Amino acid sequence: MLRACALTYSTKSDECLPLAEFAYNNSYQKSLEMAPFEALYGRRCRTPLNWSEPGESVTFGLDLVTQAEEQVKFIHENLKRAQSRQKSYSDRRRRPLVFEEGNHLYLRVSPMKGVHQFGVKGKLAPRYVGPFKIIERCGPVAYRLELPAHLAAVHDVFYVSQLKKCLRVPEEAVDTSQIQIEPDLTYEKKPVKILDQKQRSTRRRTINFYKVQWCNHSEEEATWEQEEYLKTKYPDFDTKPFDKVVELEE
Repeated sequence: MLRACALTYSTKSDECLPLAEFAYNNSYQKSLEMAPFEALYGRRCRTPLNWSEPGESVTFGLDLVTQAEEQVKFIHENLKRAQSRQKSYSDRRRRPLVFEEGNHLYLRVSPMKGVHQFGVKGKLAPRYVGPFKIIERCGPVAYRLELPAHLAAVHDVFYVSQLKKCLRVPEEAVDTSQIQIEPDLTYEKKPVKILDQKQRSTRRRTINFYKVQWCNHSEEEATWEQEEYLKTKYPDFDTKPFDKVVELEE
């Protein structure tokens, strides 16, 4: 509805928000089987659009209260039916989560006030921590995890909805407290050592490439970088050549 207003009225779309709100509150809702205004106040909204219609004047009193109570019951029944219908749609795509002992799982955590993770706190903090190893299955929907020492005060049995399977257990442990996080949630990578060297010959010059291992990264995550880039970005880094140089084809 808001998108239609923005596309139709362009720069004047903000002036149409009250009209959009009016249209929404007085439109029939399938889940309520009435308009939201009627569900909230127990009567239909009388506006200049229907005040000119002929009819008898109505005095509001006990009849209005009785009618509102009946409508509330009616709305509750409609909401239950709508909830049951939506649940049936969700159950069609839902599958049970089953894990085995020895698997590793990520644990979902809620943002805690005042707690910093990776240098940030609140909604920007990571949603999952771990991975942790399953040491016992406590029923069909609960698992006991092997938690580290700093989480000893946390109960080690968790419901299956709080868990996510870890497809690959990282072999290298990185101490995140030693990483300096920038305000934009990035950190500066620094080269540690050179693993290999290659050359690419062109018509005018020969370009040296180095396979660089970065800090907080394994050798499998090393990348090929040009010598010129390394000398410009990291002038203090020593790029010693290897005894064996492989020449790349142009």
